[in-house]
Amino acid sequence: MSSPNPISDDPDTAPPTSHKKLIAWVEQWNDILKPANVRWCDGSEEEYHQLCDEMVATGTLQELNQRPNSYLALSDPRDVARVEEQTFIASVNQEDAGPTNNWRDPAQLKEEMLEHFSGSMAGRTMYVIPFCMGPLGSAISQHGVQITDSPYVVVNMRIMTRMGHQVLDLLGEDGSFVPCVHSLGHPLAEGEKDVPWPCDPDHRCIAHFPETREIWSYGSGYGGNALLGKKCFALRIASVMARDDGWMAEHMLILGVTPPDGEKKYIAAAFPSACGKTNMAMMVPNLPGWKVETVGDDIAWMRFGDDGQLYAINPEAGFFGVAPGTSEKTNPNALATLSGNCVFTNVAHIEDETGVEDVWWESLTDEPPEGLTNWRGKAWNPADGEPAAHPNARFTVPASQAPCIAPEWEDPKGVPISAILFGGRRAEAVPLVTEARSWEHGIFLGASMSSETTSAAAGAVGKVRFDPFAMLPFMGYNVGDYIAHWLQIGKSAIKGRLPKLFWVNWFRRDENNRFVWPGFGDNARIVKWVVERIAGKAEAVDTPLGLLPTQDALDLSGLSEEQCEKIRSELLEVDTDAWFRELPRLQEHFDSLGERVPDEVFEQLEDLTKRLQSV
Repeated sequence: MSSPNPISDDPDTAPPTSHKKLIAWVEQWNDILKPANVRWCDGSEEEYHQLCDEMVATGTLQELNQRPNSYLALSDPRDVARVEEQTFIASVNQEDAGPTNNWRDPAQLKEEMLEHFSGSMAGRTMYVIPFCMGPLGSAISQHGVQITDSPYVVVNMRIMTRMGHQVLDLLGEDGSFVPCVHSLGHPLAEGEKDVPWPCDPDHRCIAHFPETREIWSYGSGYGGNALLGKKCFALRIASVMARDDGWMAEHMLILGVTPPDGEKKYIAAAFPSACGKTNMAMMVPNLPGWKVETVGDDIAWMRFGDDGQLYAINPEAGFFGVAPGTSEKTNPNALATLSGNCVFTNVAHIEDETGVEDVWWESLTDEPPEGLTNWRGKAWNPADGEPAAHPNARFTVPASQAPCIAPEWEDPKGVPISAILFGGRRAEAVPLVTEARSWEHGIFLGASMSSETTSAAAGAVGKVRFDPFAMLPFMGYNVGDYIAHWLQIGKSAIKGRLPKLFWVNWFRRDENNRFVWPGFGDNARIVKWVVERIAGKAEAVDTPLGLLPTQDALDLSGLSEEQCEKIRSELLEVDTDAWFRELPRLQEHFDSLGERVPDEVFEQLEDLTKRLQSV
């Protein structure tokens, strides 16, 4: 049965493009999804305001009069985060997905999902969103088109990507694009009243088809499940594109660092969740004269330039950050960025007797304001022990608003990367900063990245979770092939032009379970050493793990003598006993990654073992 609204015949819904493949694809899905109407999004400010007004009228958004052009959405309590267990890499061969991904047969998965997609947009508008990941016109950027029945997705995609008619112009008549299909899975019968947050949590499925470079998402309206330019395209599918075409799609921040009276350098850094990535990207340095500017806070696409240097762009146009924990102490630049033009999701709501409407989340202020409504839309009582904001509550805001945004953050050429940092959250063993001896050694360090839980009461070390390159949930193909791609990048580079690789850990704890390193703005001290190492100025000592700063190489000026002594004695030394305990854990980790892990990784592990034994 065909859709009631053939999009090529109706002048009101006629496609604003002559791209035959795109038109045919939209028509195909129009027949499957059977929406009430089709809207090609132009990305204009007028369109954005119209959709926001419509969502305020339906109860999906609440307007915040204390932040210009800002809104709060409260999701269905069953739809609050990425759903890793329902996220699949549907490669033709299971081994190509590898042991770290959920695999499904693509033909079977498509058949199952089409049953849910069929008629799932009945009574709704089908929005067609042409979008660009990266600066318009950049050779590193890529294009996509997302179909969705969620106006919430449309307004967030406008913040997070470059979307609209300009992308159609770039696509022309036959440009390539990644096709992305998303449905909330909540059709409306004639006369049926909608709900503020439609979804189908019992049938959620986020599917990636690497061979055909497609993304299908059903049942969720939240975050990375629904904003398909985010993790789905920018990492899972882009990592496959990067492997095939000789570039890199990485879960990394990008920052520019300018020393006093010195040349700006650019650093990328990969950190797992809860390891301070956004805070580092927006750092306010605690060193006089040093300046840090943000190019990107989450994803980096990197490609070799004609000069042999690795250049990076931030493929996103906005920040999609976790609100709880963001405060004046942890990230003052983020707070300044959130002054307006934001969409908040699942934070607490303030509405006082004077008519003030605003948002709040844990740690935003020392004390919560009176009269809060929690993320479920109910009066909040702190005595109940429940948080006011959901732990995964989010904000979406244009990156251009950040006071720390680098002027060149949208340069189509990208920025030249001089160093890459790998990080994790380890209470013991891993030093504050380690420089890799070589590209191959750095890949070993990146593949060894891990985080652990700790017991605050007893200081006991919990289970270690390895997260190679901070990409564990985001690789679009076999992890062993991914590591091999990093090695291939090194082999294809011009000698001496590769970035230096480093391993950092801000999270060492002392015998009283307190963090030894002060963190936040003091992380600039590590960045300073990295920049000086790039220039060949700072001192380092060779250890079994790699090159560590000498006792006096780190700038610890302004810290107390007690802090300095503790940092030097606990964070710049290799605990040999702890590393002998670590070796079996590393062996087990690499064995678990399957047969495609390159031999070079095990050679590096053997070298580490010999170096420790020789101490």
